[in-house]
Amino acid sequence: MEGITEGVNSMGLEVDNQKKNRIQVSNTKKPLFFYVNLAKRYMQQYTDVELSALGMAIATVVTVAEILKNNGFAVEKKIMTKTVDIKDDSRGRPVQKAKIEITLAKSAKFDELMAAANEEKEAAEAQDQN
Repeated sequence: MEGITEGVNSMGLEVDNQKKNRIQVSNTKKPLFFYVNLAKRYMQQYTDVELSALGMAIATVVTVAEILKNNGFAVEKKIMTKTVDIKDDSRGRPVQKAKIEITLAKSAKFDELMAAANEEKEAAEAQDQN
C-alpha cells in the first residue's frame, strides 16, 4: 500500500483543498441516482457541492442538480459553462468540448429531509427483518 501512495505522490498529483467537494460526472460509468446520493453525502460533509461534466455528461449533471433542487435538498449557487481543449490521441490534435460546473448549496430544509429519509430507511429495514 505504501508503494501505491508513494507512486501517486511522485506523479505530482496534488489535491486542491478548494475542490474536495467536486464530483466529476460521467454519463456512462454510474447510474443517475449514484450521483444524486453522492451529492447528498458531499453536502452533509462540505455544505456545498460542485457538479462538473464534459460533453455528453452535461445532461446528467443538469438532471442531478434538478432532482436535488426539486426535492428541496439544494439551492443553486453558481452555474459556469466554458469550452475546454481535450487532447485526442487518435486525431493528434486538441478537441474542444463543452464543460459545465454547477455549484449547489444545502437548502434550509436539508438536515430535516435527510433525517426523515434515514428514518424511512430504518423503518423499511426493520420491516424486512420481521
